[in-house]
Amino acid sequence: MSNDLLEVRNVKKYFPIMGGVFWHEIGKVYAVDDVSFSIKPGETVGLVGESGCGKTTLGRTLINLYKATDGDVLFEGKSIFSMKKQDLRLLRKSMQMIFQDPFESLNQRHTIGYILEEPFIIHHMGSKKERKEKIEYLLEKVGLAKDVLDRYPHEFSGGQRQRLGIARALTLHPKLIICDEPVSALDVSIQSQILNLLLDLQETFHLTYLFIAHDLAVVKHVSDRIAVMYLGKIVELTDADSIYQDPLHPYTRALVSAIPVPDPVKAKGMKKQILKGDVPSPSNPPSGCRFHTRCPMVIDVCKITEPALRIIGSNATGKHHVACHRAEEMLH
Repeated sequence: MSNDLLEVRNVKKYFPIMGGVFWHEIGKVYAVDDVSFSIKPGETVGLVGESGCGKTTLGRTLINLYKATDGDVLFEGKSIFSMKKQDLRLLRKSMQMIFQDPFESLNQRHTIGYILEEPFIIHHMGSKKERKEKIEYLLEKVGLAKDVLDRYPHEFSGGQRQRLGIARALTLHPKLIICDEPVSALDVSIQSQILNLLLDLQETFHLTYLFIAHDLAVVKHVSDRIAVMYLGKIVELTDADSIYQDPLHPYTRALVSAIPVPDPVKAKGMKKQILKGDVPSPSNPPSGCRFHTRCPMVIDVCKITEPALRIIGSNATGKHHVACHRAEEMLH
């Protein structure tokens, strides 16, 4: 028996491209293409990459908001994709999501009290009094007053709305929360507050996170392990410290070098690795390694053969997985 809370096995999600005279499928968008990894209870795995790489699509596929094209996801050893509707509905209590946009993720027509009470109503949990007590407790935990229950989402700031979104995700005592860029739409001063709140809540409620973001600096603050995604595939996966101190994939190295350094003296002496060209279209990905069109270390085999995500060395906290033909050359 695996001790993983979530196990992702070769998940694919393709979107059809429709067109032509008879409106038929003329192609596919390969948003997520053969992704595998796992998350242990209490762990935070960060998922990073440029916009359009498939991070959000993967998160929504894992929680079955999108139907996967292929592959499987196991939650506590049980396949999510093969579950019956009633079983999947019960599973929703254990898997929740915090959405990126705090302005669109809350129903503007309902009061905060109803928005937070709705999950209890759907799952027939507690009396009216018990629900209110639970909601007030959650509001206190996310740093909001009890008097917000009769107000509407438009009356709150972005940071307050995201706190409400977090409270809603916590209502049913989930074990896993997928955080889909929960701070990207917020001011920098508010981002740190929300990140620290998520860390405090993880300790209080024994939560497990999949934290999706495009900012490596943000992900480092909260993650135990980090998976780097490029054009629908994971290209590197290891513990957070190794990603920053000794990245083994050229794409990861470019991302790390782009992180702003607050010390101007250190920043002046650091060499930036600027990637040339644009990200290829996910509807027509390159052959071989998908990064080879922008890679400074490309060789002929990269253009022909797709590299497998394999173990390259190890570290104190686990194995270092890299999908690169030349990864061994970058070992220190």
